Amino acid sequence: MKLLPTFSGRLHDARTATMIGRWLGAAIAVCFVTGVLSHYLQHPPDWLENVLPSRPYWGYRVTQGLHVASGIAAIPLLLAKLWTVYPRLFVWPPLKSLRHALERLSVAVLVAAALFQLFTGLLNTIQWYPWPFSFVPVHFAVAWLLAGAVVLHVAVKYPEIKAHWSSRAAGTLELPAADGPDRRSLLTGVAAAVGAVTLTTVGQSFTPLKRFDLLAPRHPDHGPQGLPVNRTAAAAGLAGVSTVHWRLTVVGDRSYALTLDELAALAQHTVTLPIACVEGWSKSARWTGVRVRDLVRSAGGRPDSTVRVVSLEKRGTYRVMEMGADYTEDPLTLLALRLNGQVLSLDHGFPARIIAPNRPGVLQTKWVTRMEII
Repeated sequence: MKLLPTFSGRLHDARTATMIGRWLGAAIAVCFVTGVLSHYLQHPPDWLENVLPSRPYWGYRVTQGLHVASGIAAIPLLLAKLWTVYPRLFVWPPLKSLRHALERLSVAVLVAAALFQLFTGLLNTIQWYPWPFSFVPVHFAVAWLLAGAVVLHVAVKYPEIKAHWSSRAAGTLELPAADGPDRRSLLTGVAAAVGAVTLTTVGQSFTPLKRFDLLAPRHPDHGPQGLPVNRTAAAAGLAGVSTVHWRLTVVGDRSYALTLDELAALAQHTVTLPIACVEGWSKSARWTGVRVRDLVRSAGGRPDSTVRVVSLEKRGTYRVMEMGADYTEDPLTLLALRLNGQVLSLDHGFPARIIAPNRPGVLQTKWVTRMEII
């Protein structure tokens, strides 16, 4: 008497699993590398702070866009991969040896880490956090766990992967020719699913495709002054900001303070830079304001100075931000007063905000009130 079901479908074979697995592996590799870059740009250790480059100015827009796009593309690939291999959950006996037990444990870690990373990452794009832990450090730690699990899995399965990697290699194993059309249909369907979710979400960062941006949580043109907003002034507790008593204080060897009118009377520069957010959306805009390096030098700062920027916000993870010397000295880095030719709206950081090249949106501090030369 059989206690477990028998799976005879030939599309659950190693050849199909390998073909989908190499697509999934490529997506996870891109997602991992760009995710690590994103993490260290957002949270640079002290030794890295003055090493991070401000150019190319579009760098973070591209890497973070790839991070989110590859993560979303990996979801249908992971589900397809699990479909091809799930019959192995029902092998009997479940544990044949110590090696087999360790292999199954490593696969369990791999699957759990992959599901956790992809689905929590997807929820992060809509800024929904239905869990009690802090997303960023946990997501970063599990990324390394997933990377290690993938490497271990590939090492253990390498002989089987090699045998089924190419059609020529697979042909030596005498796979039934009748499976070819069904396998091609399955792979075409998986590719179509990946293409559909990519096409309907990538427009939030790759603006030439914004007209197809149907499933992404952000549209690059929707928001005050034609630019999306993640954190509004009301959410930051700054709905009633007034410039009557506002001052920009620059602390250095020659500290000084400026009113908004005095700041606006300084030499103004206009640059075109993208806002690129960790949730995956990005949009270029024209920003006008005072170069940060001019403000720093007026306070006695040197070209290698690091600057700490403080927001009017009373709380929040990013209310205080630091910029390394490469950002501070870059002529594209502004304390911006205007957006697309208009005075900054309150939601975009009025009276003044930071805009810098190759920088995550969370570090483009809004509602700036203080700059300290370190």
